[in-house]
Amino acid sequence: MRIAFLLLCITSFSCIAQSTPKFTKKQVLSDLKFLYSSLEEAHYNLYAYTSKNEFDSTYRELRSSLAKDSLTLLEATNLYQNLISLANNSHTEIAFPGQSYFEYAQSGGTLFPLEVALENEKALIRKNWSKNEDIEIGAELLSINGMPIQEVLDSLSGQLSAERNYFKNAKIEFYSLPRLYWQVFGEQESFEVEIKTDGIKKAFHINAINLIEDFENKRYEVLNASMRLKFIDKTAYLNPGNFGGDEQAYQTFIDSSFAQILEQKASNLIIDLRNNAGGDDSFSDYMVSYFAGKPFKWCSSFSLKTSSILKDFVRKSKDTTSAYAQSVLTHKDGEVYPYDFEPYQPQAEQKRFTGKVYVLVNRQSYSQSTVAAAQIQDYKFGTIAGEETGEYPSLYASIYQYTLPETGISVNVSKGYMVRVNGSTEERGVIPDIFIKDHLLDEKDEILEGILDRINSEQ
Repeated sequence: MRIAFLLLCITSFSCIAQSTPKFTKKQVLSDLKFLYSSLEEAHYNLYAYTSKNEFDSTYRELRSSLAKDSLTLLEATNLYQNLISLANNSHTEIAFPGQSYFEYAQSGGTLFPLEVALENEKALIRKNWSKNEDIEIGAELLSINGMPIQEVLDSLSGQLSAERNYFKNAKIEFYSLPRLYWQVFGEQESFEVEIKTDGIKKAFHINAINLIEDFENKRYEVLNASMRLKFIDKTAYLNPGNFGGDEQAYQTFIDSSFAQILEQKASNLIIDLRNNAGGDDSFSDYMVSYFAGKPFKWCSSFSLKTSSILKDFVRKSKDTTSAYAQSVLTHKDGEVYPYDFEPYQPQAEQKRFTGKVYVLVNRQSYSQSTVAAAQIQDYKFGTIAGEETGEYPSLYASIYQYTLPETGISVNVSKGYMVRVNGSTEERGVIPDIFIKDHLLDEKDEILEGILDRINSEQ
């Protein structure tokens, strides 16, 4: 996973010119207006969590805040994200400014050297990339350059789309404090930090670190799900990876894994959905079919909102003869309509695993991994262990993308709303049946160790 984020930055922003452009004030304001109007048109329910009055007020403030005659790509991205993040919807966002970050890296850019985990309203140091060895892992970061850490986090959260602070904190952990601090506050040569260790506060002066050599080349991404199967005594451990990519290769891996699980006569199965970016229901349903005891669905209801923007996207990128495309194209602009799915059938009985199933989740279980965990919990196909997910299992999602006409910046927007299998629309994550805290998101695996201890104690 090393330097994977940099590679993602390159591919995500390939639609924009190779060198960072500058945009006139007129262009930026034009796209700001288009962004707001297009969100109203395209989003399933833009004002679900924030009132139109608040959107209007923020829109006016952002327009009046533009004093410069031209803006860089980074400045324009930050401006637009401050508007779109008001939706408080994780799937409606302008992504991290990858091209700007990549070019900053190529120019020898530097970053803040401490990564944090946000737990119990504290910023705990999870990685120390500085040369100061007196800064301990697990110590509490209190301030940066005289700014209390909560004010720092509040400044960063304007660049993040999420339904609540718990989820925004998870996204800060995922993107990482050093990257986001650069995005909002710019390059700094050094930092004054206050840190509390064992109840004692200390001040430190630390230097910035090289973005590539001292940060990207040394760390591993928080979202690190990858296909893996192993056996621990009579327990099979399966990480299905993210629910996306090459679907045939994914199904081949799942087929092979469950064949081995049956061959080894495993009594228990642990499915790891932690640190998982999510994906599509066709992937997760295929996995669930190997231990489901009856036909199932991935949600209790799913509805879509069509629009001229969505129709344009479908005509350009989808098979317009498909049932989905026809539903989008034949409904009136702005119409919300239900879209039903046939029940998914379990695998043949002789291929299915019938032992105990445990599903691991944490605050970094995103999108379809959260939905799949809720599905398994609601059908009682397995026991959920770990910590509450950041994502809601009933959520605005089913995203698609369009670009702003003047700047070419990409916008992700939610066109659908799905409700978990049990019909609850409560605004909370998946609550584990067995709670185990994932402390610091580090190499010590409290959740896996905890569930293995529980399995052993029950034998």
